Amino acid sequence: MAFKLKSKREIELLRDSGHLVHQVLERLSEMAAPGVTTGELDAEAGRMCREAGASCLFHGVPGPGGPFPGNICCSIDEQVVHGIPGDRVICDGDLVSIDFGVRLNGYCGDAAMTVAVGEASPAKKRLVETTENVLGIAIEMTAPGRRWSDIARAMQACAEDSGYGVVRQYVGHGIGTEMWEDPKVPNFVSAELLRRDIVLREGLVMAVEPMVNMGTADVEVLDDGWTVVTADGQPSAHWEHMLAVTADGVDVLSR
Repeated sequence: MAFKLKSKREIELLRDSGHLVHQVLERLSEMAAPGVTTGELDAEAGRMCREAGASCLFHGVPGPGGPFPGNICCSIDEQVVHGIPGDRVICDGDLVSIDFGVRLNGYCGDAAMTVAVGEASPAKKRLVETTENVLGIAIEMTAPGRRWSDIARAMQACAEDSGYGVVRQYVGHGIGTEMWEDPKVPNFVSAELLRRDIVLREGLVMAVEPMVNMGTADVEVLDDGWTVVTADGQPSAHWEHMLAVTADGVDVLSR
């Protein structure tokens, strides 16, 4: 599979973008508390982005529901991804998934995290922890010459052995001067991946983002054309990091 490899200079520019995304997510995770609205998180992300001289990557992206209106995607509980920030108030026990991207000096940054707010149930906390572990497997296994299908198989097994569903409709992606570049990076093994496997090479930069549901892997899109929810109404968690393949293994650019 053909994809654009990044130079060391480009990787440093991507690291700058990833670092800004990390700073914003850390701030929003501190703010995510009962009584705070998703719109307040969105406004803070926009403020931090502008102060850094960057632009918010998601704002205005075209889609079935029209241009995306937010700076962040903020998805709560059964919302998997692409939740539109607004007047919704965060409650004690919610799972709040925040996905954020920037463009800085021409290069993109993209990462996501899920926060268990207040006295979230042990079951919800376990889901968040397992999903982060799924991403951790990708980080640990990424190295030149490794086939992505081997990594995806281990990620899928970690989630499914815990009784969870791995979302199929939305996957990771290459990233560089554009938010979505080749290759598509799934968190599971499919016939398509086995036919067109990705052999990791030094200089490849990927945004790897497992989305794991407490119940079924199936999802639906709400009438707003953006918000993706679990088909059975059970909670979901989402973690994402930018990984650069290096001669020695992996460099996480978004932390």
